[in-house]
Amino acid sequence: MSKSSLTPLDTTDVDRWIGIPLGGGQLKESVHINDIRRWAQGMQNPNPICFDEKYAADSVHGELIAPQSFTICTDVGHGATPAIQGNIPGQHMLFGGDEWWFFGPRIRPGDTIRQERMLYDYRVTDTKFAGPTMFSRGDTTYIQQTGEVVAKQRSTSIRYLVENARELNLFGDDEEKEWSDEELEKIEQEKADYYHSYLDLGHDKRLFVKVGDKLPRRPIGPHTLLTFATEWRSYTMTVWGSSYEHGVSSTQDSGWTPEMSRDPEGAKIDPANADGLYKGASRGHAQPRWARHIGMPRGYGYGATMGAWVLDYLTNWSGEHGFVVHSDVKYRFPALTGDLTYLDGEVTNITHGETPIAHVRVTMTTHEGAVMAAGDAEVALPAE
Repeated sequence: MSKSSLTPLDTTDVDRWIGIPLGGGQLKESVHINDIRRWAQGMQNPNPICFDEKYAADSVHGELIAPQSFTICTDVGHGATPAIQGNIPGQHMLFGGDEWWFFGPRIRPGDTIRQERMLYDYRVTDTKFAGPTMFSRGDTTYIQQTGEVVAKQRSTSIRYLVENARELNLFGDDEEKEWSDEELEKIEQEKADYYHSYLDLGHDKRLFVKVGDKLPRRPIGPHTLLTFATEWRSYTMTVWGSSYEHGVSSTQDSGWTPEMSRDPEGAKIDPANADGLYKGASRGHAQPRWARHIGMPRGYGYGATMGAWVLDYLTNWSGEHGFVVHSDVKYRFPALTGDLTYLDGEVTNITHGETPIAHVRVTMTTHEGAVMAAGDAEVALPAE
């Protein structure tokens, strides 16, 4: 197909939003301990420090606190709200990556987190998936009730025209893999081996790290519509009535196709009409018909969850005495139903100072070796 036949992107309305402080959704209630437990469950991360209060009481924290990945669960919109500003008729979006800076405060039950947002920049380029495609970056700052900044997230949104993606049909007739009982049994053993890697560390410090060390491989999946729906429901914002809109934002008027738009008037009668998963921009994740509508071959996972998998992977490895100070991961390929995801990491450098910093290269691949995501992180490790 000639790219000249594809519809160009009109970014005119996006320009006026750059550098403008934004509103958007805010959660009504403070963090509850069961929000944290549900998060660990939805992220398929059975580290007892995330859900077992007796185990957590013996940790360096002395109580059950949220993992660093939970930060995004305190936001309404996965941190992508500021990167989806301006109306582009007929558009949809996918996650293109997340960069995180963490500043030290940990999120505990009872904390109230609010967000400040701003569209940072964007660029338009051609992609095999949808032709003219916008990569827009937006910043979300997470602030505790004390005024302390917990973290800053720079999220990249991939905005494209649905009609172009459907015409290019990049995925073709891509079919979901069927796993044999023997293969599934092997995967479960791989998961158990990974879980033991942090259970064996327990409450001890991660010491004697050196350049070239490989992090234990983490398998996740195979992914199903059920796992994607469970992920969605682990985000507090997806609970009916859990949030309110504050300030000015154009996210819900970004040019979604009618089939992927929410119905705010209908939601006054039935909240499912603006639920996101049942009706709205996220319905393609767990409803194959709507996945195909936006150019995907079948149900697919959430970019925000991929980011959480990376943060959990790093914090599970570093242990309760470690702390991710920065990560910058680009997403290239989504998790699809039937696929298995692997996370691998390697220590590429160690910076010695008051606190040793391990520089870690993280790669996320499918069971067939396709790269889903890759990036670098800096993890503070305990001194001896």
